[in-house]
Amino acid sequence: MQKNYQALIDDQIFFGGAADVEDMVKNENVEVIVDLRGEATECAYPAGHVEWLQVALGDNAEGPQDQLFQQAINHVVEAYKSGKKVGFHCGGGKGRTGAVAIGTLLALGKSQTIEEAEKLAQSIRPVVSIKQPQREALEKLFNK
Repeated sequence: MQKNYQALIDDQIFFGGAADVEDMVKNENVEVIVDLRGEATECAYPAGHVEWLQVALGDNAEGPQDQLFQQAINHVVEAYKSGKKVGFHCGGGKGRTGAVAIGTLLALGKSQTIEEAEKLAQSIRPVVSIKQPQREALEKLFNK
């Protein structure tokens, strides 16, 4: 079976694009979906047993959105720590998703620096490519 999404943390945290949500729910039994699309009006795959959390991140935001990124990372980490399977995504699974993946790796102590977390995220999902305002948001959160 071809999977277009990846596991950031084996069998617990999954990430990809909006088109991958149905597969995450059906194949991995994901219970929480963190949707990073500001443009979304509902879950990419509405299912009664799936909790949908939306954090409206702009893909081409002018400035850093550090508070929103923190909120998204917290949702992912909290679901993970409570034993739930969690998936997160934006439109294509590159920028916003990449930034949240990097932040999640840092928050969980899987990486020590943004650069290290970015390399790890890209090794798992090669299309990850964060924009400068997304990098600045991560720097505000993690380079203290």
